[in-house]
Amino acid sequence: MAHAPGTAGAPVRRLTVLYDAECPLCTHVRDWLLRQPRLVPLELVPAASDEARRRFPGLDHAATLDEVTAVGDAGQVYRGPAAWVVVLWALRGHRALAHRLATPTGAVLARGAVLAAAKWR
Repeated sequence: MAHAPGTAGAPVRRLTVLYDAECPLCTHVRDWLLRQPRLVPLELVPAASDEARRRFPGLDHAATLDEVTAVGDAGQVYRGPAAWVVVLWALRGHRALAHRLATPTGAVLARGAVLAAAKWR
């Protein structure tokens, strides 16, 4: 996880999830996320789109096509497994799972799941 200057420890009140709109798995997950009850508002924006570039000019937009990226409202940037964990944390029915995946043991599982999904893409 990387933070914009001055954002470390800032609360996350809204997340923008950048996803690959050309990837069937990514769009399936996007659709699933849109149906989930949320504790934190999520906005789903195609990665490397004009909208993503306008909102987040400092991001490496080519990298956002390779690795799911979530951006918090205070500039927090989460990539790969950390992005999935923070997105699950935002969902009403999955916050407890996100807390488990945020542990050292859970992080290994989260990383494995992300790598498996990347191979399936």
